[in-house]
Amino acid sequence: MEFFRGLHSLPPDTKPGPGPCVATIGNFDGVHRGHQQVINELKQEGERRNLPVVVMVFEPTPQEFFAGDRSPARLTRFGEKYHLLEVAGVDKLVCLKFGSELSAMSPAEFVQRLLVDGMQLRHLVIGDDFRFGKNRAGDFSFLAQAGERGGFSVARTDSFVLDSARVSSSGIRQALKQGDLAQAERWLGRPYGMKGRVIEGEKLGRRLGFPTVNIHPRRTVCPVHGIYAVRVNGADLDRWPGVASIGSRPTVTDGEEIVLEVHLFDFSGNLYGESLEVLLLHKLREEKHFESIEALIEEMKNDADQARQTLGLKRN
Repeated sequence: MEFFRGLHSLPPDTKPGPGPCVATIGNFDGVHRGHQQVINELKQEGERRNLPVVVMVFEPTPQEFFAGDRSPARLTRFGEKYHLLEVAGVDKLVCLKFGSELSAMSPAEFVQRLLVDGMQLRHLVIGDDFRFGKNRAGDFSFLAQAGERGGFSVARTDSFVLDSARVSSSGIRQALKQGDLAQAERWLGRPYGMKGRVIEGEKLGRRLGFPTVNIHPRRTVCPVHGIYAVRVNGADLDRWPGVASIGSRPTVTDGEEIVLEVHLFDFSGNLYGESLEVLLLHKLREEKHFESIEALIEEMKNDADQARQTLGLKRN
Protein backbone atom coordinates (compact mmCIF):
# COMPACT_ATOMS: atom_id res chain seq x y z
CA MET A 1 0.00 0.00 0.00
CA GLU A 2 1.40 3.37 -1.02
CA PHE A 3 1.51 6.01 1.71
CA PHE A 4 1.17 9.80 1.53
CA ARG A 5 1.65 11.88 4.69
CA GLY A 6 0.75 15.54 5.11
CA LEU A 7 -0.68 18.28 2.92
CA HIS A 8 2.70 18.71 1.25
CA SER A 9 2.30 15.25 -0.31
CA LEU A 10 -0.67 16.43 -2.37
CA PRO A 11 -0.47 18.56 -5.55
CA PRO A 12 0.09 21.33 -6.51
CA ASP A 13 3.37 20.95 -4.54
CA THR A 14 6.33 19.12 -6.04
CA LYS A 15 5.50 15.64 -4.75
CA PRO A 16 2.89 13.68 -6.68
CA GLY A 17 -0.38 12.88 -4.99
CA PRO A 18 -2.35 9.66 -5.29
CA GLY A 19 -3.52 10.64 -8.79
CA PRO A 20 -6.97 9.98 -10.26
CA CYS A 21 -8.69 7.70 -7.79
CA VAL A 22 -11.79 6.49 -6.00
CA ALA A 23 -11.69 7.32 -2.31
CA THR A 24 -13.29 7.40 1.10
CA ILE A 25 -12.60 9.56 4.16
CA GLY A 26 -12.89 8.87 7.88
CA ASN A 27 -11.23 7.79 11.12
CA PHE A 28 -11.49 4.05 10.38
CA ASP A 29 -10.76 3.28 14.03
CA GLY A 30 -10.79 -0.49 14.36
CA VAL A 31 -11.42 -1.01 10.61
CA HIS A 32 -14.60 -2.84 11.66
CA ARG A 33 -17.18 -4.53 9.42
CA GLY A 34 -18.90 -1.24 8.64
CA HIS A 35 -15.58 0.18 7.42
CA GLN A 36 -14.94 -3.03 5.49
CA GLN A 37 -18.29 -2.63 3.75
CA VAL A 38 -17.31 0.88 2.60
CA ILE A 39 -13.94 -0.37 1.34
CA ASN A 40 -15.51 -3.29 -0.52
CA GLU A 41 -17.96 -0.98 -2.29
CA LEU A 42 -15.06 1.30 -3.18
CA LYS A 43 -13.02 -1.62 -4.53
CA GLN A 44 -15.87 -2.60 -6.84
CA GLU A 45 -16.07 0.95 -8.15
CA GLY A 46 -12.29 1.09 -8.53
CA GLU A 47 -12.29 -2.11 -10.57
CA ARG A 48 -15.09 -0.77 -12.77
CA ARG A 49 -13.22 2.47 -13.45
CA ASN A 50 -9.72 0.95 -13.39
CA LEU A 51 -8.67 3.39 -10.64
CA PRO A 52 -6.81 2.87 -7.37
CA VAL A 53 -8.64 2.74 -4.03
CA VAL A 54 -7.60 5.53 -1.64
CA VAL A 55 -8.45 6.06 2.03
CA MET A 56 -7.92 9.47 3.67
CA VAL A 57 -7.47 9.60 7.45
CA PHE A 58 -6.34 12.24 9.94
CA GLU A 59 -3.75 12.30 12.73
CA PRO A 60 -4.66 13.18 15.37
CA THR A 61 -8.32 12.42 14.82
CA PRO A 62 -10.64 15.45 14.83
CA GLN A 63 -12.09 14.27 18.17
CA GLU A 64 -8.60 14.09 19.68
CA PHE A 65 -7.77 17.56 18.37
CA PHE A 66 -10.87 19.17 19.88
CA ALA A 67 -11.42 17.04 23.00
CA GLY A 68 -7.84 16.19 24.00
CA ASP A 69 -7.72 13.83 26.98
CA ARG A 70 -11.53 13.60 26.93
CA SER A 71 -11.51 11.90 23.53
CA PRO A 72 -12.51 8.22 23.38
CA ALA A 73 -9.95 5.43 23.54
CA ARG A 74 -8.53 4.31 20.22
CA LEU A 75 -9.32 0.76 19.18
CA THR A 76 -6.26 0.74 16.93
CA ARG A 77 -3.05 2.73 16.88
CA PHE A 78 -2.03 4.18 13.53
CA GLY A 79 0.34 1.33 12.68
CA GLU A 80 -2.38 -1.23 13.38
CA LYS A 81 -4.85 0.75 11.28
CA TYR A 82 -2.33 0.91 8.42
CA HIS A 83 -1.92 -2.88 8.47
CA LEU A 84 -5.68 -3.55 8.57
CA LEU A 85 -6.37 -1.18 5.67
CA GLU A 86 -3.64 -2.83 3.64
CA VAL A 87 -5.12 -6.28 4.35
CA ALA A 88 -8.56 -4.95 3.34
CA GLY A 89 -7.21 -4.18 -0.14
CA VAL A 90 -6.65 -0.40 -0.02
CA ASP A 91 -4.13 0.73 -2.65
CA LYS A 92 -3.10 4.09 -1.21
CA LEU A 93 -3.40 5.73 2.21
CA VAL A 94 -3.38 9.51 2.65
CA CYS A 95 -2.80 10.69 6.22
CA LEU A 96 -3.21 14.41 6.90
CA LYS A 97 -2.30 16.22 10.10
CA PHE A 98 -5.47 17.52 11.69
CA GLY A 99 -4.75 20.87 13.28
CA SER A 100 -5.62 24.52 13.06
CA GLU A 101 -5.19 24.67 9.25
CA LEU A 102 -7.46 21.75 8.43
CA SER A 103 -10.02 22.54 11.13
CA ALA A 104 -10.44 26.09 9.74
CA MET A 105 -11.04 24.96 6.15
CA SER A 106 -14.48 25.71 4.81
CA PRO A 107 -16.28 22.77 3.16
CA ALA A 108 -15.70 24.41 -0.24
CA GLU A 109 -11.96 24.80 0.36
CA PHE A 110 -11.74 21.23 1.68
CA VAL A 111 -13.33 19.87 -1.49
CA GLN A 112 -11.33 22.00 -3.93
CA ARG A 113 -7.92 21.83 -2.26
CA LEU A 114 -7.92 18.25 -1.01
CA LEU A 115 -10.33 16.29 -3.17
CA VAL A 116 -10.25 17.98 -6.57
CA ASP A 117 -6.74 19.48 -6.78
CA GLY A 118 -4.98 17.23 -4.30
CA MET A 119 -6.39 13.78 -4.96
CA GLN A 120 -7.86 14.24 -8.45
CA LEU A 121 -10.92 12.48 -7.09
CA ARG A 122 -13.25 10.68 -9.49
CA HIS A 123 -15.60 8.92 -7.05
CA LEU A 124 -16.20 9.23 -3.32
CA VAL A 125 -17.89 6.75 -0.96
CA ILE A 126 -18.80 8.03 2.50
CA GLY A 127 -20.69 6.79 5.53
CA ASP A 128 -24.19 8.05 6.21
CA ASP A 129 -23.00 10.23 9.12
CA PHE A 130 -19.98 11.85 7.47
CA ARG A 131 -19.49 15.59 8.17
CA PHE A 132 -16.50 17.78 7.30
CA GLY A 133 -15.15 21.30 7.10
CA LYS A 134 -15.23 24.15 9.61
CA ASN A 135 -17.94 23.60 12.22
CA ARG A 136 -18.70 20.29 10.45
CA ALA A 137 -20.78 22.28 8.00
CA GLY A 138 -20.21 19.96 5.04
CA ASP A 139 -22.44 16.92 4.48
CA PHE A 140 -23.52 14.50 1.76
CA SER A 141 -25.73 17.04 0.02
CA PHE A 142 -22.87 19.56 -0.16
CA LEU A 143 -20.52 16.89 -1.54
CA ALA A 144 -23.01 15.80 -4.19
CA GLN A 145 -23.41 19.35 -5.46
CA ALA A 146 -19.65 19.99 -5.28
CA GLY A 147 -19.02 16.77 -7.17
CA GLU A 148 -21.15 17.92 -10.08
CA ARG A 149 -18.94 20.99 -10.39
CA GLY A 150 -15.67 19.23 -9.60
CA GLY A 151 -16.02 16.18 -11.79
CA PHE A 152 -16.53 13.45 -9.21
CA SER A 153 -19.48 11.32 -8.18
CA VAL A 154 -20.55 10.65 -4.59
CA ALA A 155 -22.18 7.56 -3.08
CA ARG A 156 -23.44 7.12 0.45
CA THR A 157 -23.21 3.68 2.04
CA ASP A 158 -25.86 2.54 4.50
CA SER A 159 -24.96 1.61 8.06
CA PHE A 160 -23.82 -1.97 8.55
CA VAL A 161 -26.25 -3.56 11.00
CA LEU A 162 -25.60 -6.61 13.20
CA ASP A 163 -27.50 -7.76 16.28
CA SER A 164 -30.19 -5.17 15.38
CA ALA A 165 -27.67 -2.37 15.95
CA ARG A 166 -25.49 -0.13 13.78
CA VAL A 167 -21.89 -1.35 13.84
CA SER A 168 -19.66 1.48 15.06
CA SER A 169 -16.35 2.11 16.76
CA SER A 170 -18.15 3.56 19.78
CA GLY A 171 -20.30 0.43 20.04
CA ILE A 172 -17.20 -1.76 19.98
CA ARG A 173 -15.61 0.35 22.71
CA GLN A 174 -18.72 -0.16 24.83
CA ALA A 175 -18.65 -3.92 24.23
CA LEU A 176 -14.99 -4.04 25.28
CA LYS A 177 -15.75 -1.97 28.38
CA GLN A 178 -18.47 -4.44 29.34
CA GLY A 179 -16.18 -7.41 28.69
CA ASP A 180 -18.33 -8.63 25.79
CA LEU A 181 -15.48 -9.77 23.57
CA ALA A 182 -17.79 -11.99 21.52
CA GLN A 183 -19.80 -8.97 20.34
CA ALA A 184 -16.64 -6.98 19.69
CA GLU A 185 -15.35 -9.87 17.55
CA ARG A 186 -18.61 -10.07 15.58
CA TRP A 187 -18.56 -6.36 14.86
CA LEU A 188 -14.86 -6.25 14.03
CA GLY A 189 -14.91 -9.43 11.97
CA ARG A 190 -11.92 -10.72 13.98
CA PRO A 191 -10.91 -11.04 17.65
CA TYR A 192 -9.94 -7.75 19.25
CA GLY A 193 -6.19 -7.53 19.67
CA MET A 194 -3.34 -5.19 20.49
CA LYS A 195 0.08 -5.09 18.85
CA GLY A 196 3.35 -3.92 20.24
CA ARG A 197 7.03 -4.58 20.75
CA VAL A 198 8.20 -6.55 23.77
CA ILE A 199 10.06 -4.33 26.22
CA GLU A 200 12.16 -5.16 29.24
CA GLY A 201 10.15 -4.99 32.45
CA GLU A 202 10.96 -5.23 36.14
CA LYS A 203 10.91 -9.08 36.00
CA LEU A 204 8.44 -9.09 38.90
CA GLY A 205 6.32 -11.79 37.24
CA ARG A 206 9.32 -14.06 36.99
CA ARG A 207 10.01 -13.65 40.73
CA LEU A 208 6.37 -14.47 41.45
CA GLY A 209 6.46 -17.63 39.34
CA PHE A 210 4.65 -16.13 36.32
CA PRO A 211 7.20 -14.75 33.83
CA THR A 212 5.62 -12.28 31.44
CA VAL A 213 6.32 -10.47 28.21
CA ASN A 214 5.64 -6.76 28.62
CA ILE A 215 4.19 -4.54 25.90
CA HIS A 216 3.44 -0.82 26.17
CA PRO A 217 -0.01 -0.21 24.58
CA ARG A 218 1.08 3.34 23.60
CA ARG A 219 -2.38 4.80 23.94
CA THR A 220 -3.34 7.92 25.85
CA VAL A 221 -6.56 6.13 26.81
CA CYS A 222 -6.74 2.32 26.71
CA PRO A 223 -10.04 0.70 25.61
CA VAL A 224 -9.54 -2.44 27.74
CA HIS A 225 -8.57 -3.14 31.35
CA GLY A 226 -8.49 -6.34 33.36
CA ILE A 227 -7.38 -9.96 33.12
CA TYR A 228 -7.92 -11.91 29.88
CA ALA A 229 -7.46 -15.34 28.32
CA VAL A 230 -5.42 -14.64 25.18
CA ARG A 231 -3.64 -16.08 22.20
CA VAL A 232 -0.49 -14.52 20.82
CA ASN A 233 0.90 -14.24 17.28
CA GLY A 234 4.31 -13.13 16.07
CA ALA A 235 7.96 -14.15 16.50
CA ASP A 236 7.15 -17.70 15.30
CA LEU A 237 4.25 -17.91 17.77
CA ASP A 238 0.96 -19.01 16.20
CA ARG A 239 -2.02 -18.36 18.46
CA TRP A 240 0.09 -19.32 21.49
CA PRO A 241 -2.15 -19.50 24.59
CA GLY A 242 -1.68 -17.37 27.64
CA VAL A 243 -3.21 -15.08 30.25
CA ALA A 244 -2.79 -11.30 30.13
CA SER A 245 -3.15 -8.36 32.48
CA ILE A 246 -3.87 -4.89 31.13
CA GLY A 247 -3.75 -2.14 33.71
CA SER A 248 -1.69 -0.18 36.20
CA ARG A 249 -0.80 -3.12 38.53
CA PRO A 250 -2.29 -1.54 41.68
CA THR A 251 -0.87 -4.17 44.07
CA VAL A 252 2.77 -3.59 43.13
CA THR A 253 2.93 0.02 41.91
CA ASP A 254 1.38 3.41 42.60
CA GLY A 255 1.82 4.54 38.98
CA GLU A 256 -0.91 5.20 36.44
CA GLU A 257 0.96 3.92 33.36
CA ILE A 258 -0.97 1.19 31.56
CA VAL A 259 1.03 -1.97 30.84
CA LEU A 260 0.09 -5.11 28.91
CA GLU A 261 1.70 -8.17 30.53
CA VAL A 262 1.28 -11.63 29.03
CA HIS A 263 2.17 -14.94 30.66
CA LEU A 264 2.62 -17.49 27.86
CA PHE A 265 1.73 -21.01 28.94
CA ASP A 266 4.54 -23.59 28.75
CA PHE A 267 6.88 -21.21 26.92
CA SER A 268 10.56 -20.51 27.41
CA GLY A 269 12.59 -18.16 25.30
CA ASN A 270 13.69 -14.56 24.81
CA LEU A 271 11.16 -12.31 23.05
CA TYR A 272 12.71 -8.90 23.84
CA GLY A 273 12.36 -6.58 20.87
CA GLU A 274 9.92 -8.83 19.03
CA SER A 275 6.61 -7.49 17.71
CA LEU A 276 3.62 -9.46 19.01
CA GLU A 277 -0.13 -9.41 18.50
CA VAL A 278 -2.16 -10.26 21.60
CA LEU A 279 -5.71 -11.44 20.84
CA LEU A 280 -8.14 -10.94 23.74
CA LEU A 281 -10.56 -13.88 23.69
CA HIS A 282 -12.27 -13.89 27.09
CA LYS A 283 -12.32 -11.47 30.02
CA LEU A 284 -11.72 -13.25 33.32
CA ARG A 285 -12.08 -10.38 35.79
CA GLU A 286 -11.39 -6.74 36.50
CA GLU A 287 -8.02 -5.59 37.79
CA LYS A 288 -8.01 -5.17 41.57
CA HIS A 289 -5.75 -4.41 44.51
CA PHE A 290 -4.65 -7.24 46.81
CA GLU A 291 -3.58 -6.77 50.42
CA SER A 292 -0.52 -8.99 50.04
CA ILE A 293 1.79 -10.45 47.40
CA GLU A 294 0.72 -13.92 48.60
CA ALA A 295 -2.91 -13.12 47.82
CA LEU A 296 -1.87 -11.79 44.41
CA ILE A 297 0.05 -14.98 43.61
CA GLU A 298 -2.93 -17.12 44.59
CA GLU A 299 -5.22 -15.11 42.33
CA MET A 300 -2.70 -15.35 39.48
CA LYS A 301 -2.81 -19.14 39.82
CA ASN A 302 -6.60 -19.03 39.64
CA ASP A 303 -6.47 -16.73 36.60
CA ALA A 304 -4.06 -19.09 34.82
CA ASP A 305 -6.24 -22.13 35.56
CA GLN A 306 -9.36 -20.33 34.37
CA ALA A 307 -7.62 -19.11 31.21
CA ARG A 308 -6.40 -22.62 30.40
CA GLN A 309 -9.92 -23.96 30.84
CA THR A 310 -11.41 -21.19 28.70
CA LEU A 311 -8.89 -21.86 25.93
CA GLY A 312 -9.54 -25.61 26.02
CA LEU A 313 -6.22 -26.54 27.62
CA LYS A 314 -5.45 -28.96 30.40
CA ARG A 315 -4.88 -27.43 33.79
CA ASN A 316 -1.42 -27.79 35.30
